[in-house]
Amino acid sequence: MDLFELADDDLTLPENEPGMQLYLDSADPADWERFLPLGVFRGVTTNPVLLERAGQPCTMENIEDLTRQAVEAGCGEIHLQTWGRTATEMINHGSQLALMAGLGIEVLVKVPATETGLRVAEKLAASGCRITLTGIFNPGQVLLAAGFDADFAAPYLGRLNDAGRHGMAAVLKMHDILISTGSTTRLLVASLRSADQVIELASQGLDTFTIGAPVAADLLTEKLTDDAAADFQRAAETMGGASS
Repeated sequence: MDLFELADDDLTLPENEPGMQLYLDSADPADWERFLPLGVFRGVTTNPVLLERAGQPCTMENIEDLTRQAVEAGCGEIHLQTWGRTATEMINHGSQLALMAGLGIEVLVKVPATETGLRVAEKLAASGCRITLTGIFNPGQVLLAAGFDADFAAPYLGRLNDAGRHGMAAVLKMHDILISTGSTTRLLVASLRSADQVIELASQGLDTFTIGAPVAADLLTEKLTDDAAADFQRAAETMGGASS
């Protein structure tokens, strides 16, 4: 298959906007239907492992169907990960994923930050694709992402900790590198296991996260807020504000 190509008028790519950006890390449409209507998530991130967990086939036909469902759920941006045993397969799949933009959604192609992945990313970017380099596990890889001028670099905090590394320190170092060098690459922190991890990183100046449904639910849970809302409603009804 020929590489995906954008018309010349479309080659001016949108810049990353300042401020907090939250993404929903899920390939399960039920999660999208629950959380996207809240209006707090910029978009959705997926990968073949998330597809597997959601029982979704990793086929172009199914991913197109999922992308349509994401659009219907109000998703404005989706990160779709390419796959393949060779660079050629990855380029072909990535090119097809990029065409999902025709469904009315901003598409970024996720590519693992391997040597082969960087070659694939270069070919896709040259054809007009926006790129998220994923599977980032050390600050040196962020240098590569910045050198490549990727739109996003996605470190996996939880997996870093699982491997016995100091994940928080590594992610903060990555953030420092991008800020101090003035890079336009944005750090998209993934593999977050709790709301506390998101809050801690945000307090250190990080502003872009992709979180799974359990963490999203954790952020939404606050008994004192629920109690206050119930008290507000009680008072409204007591003072004549009963529903008609």
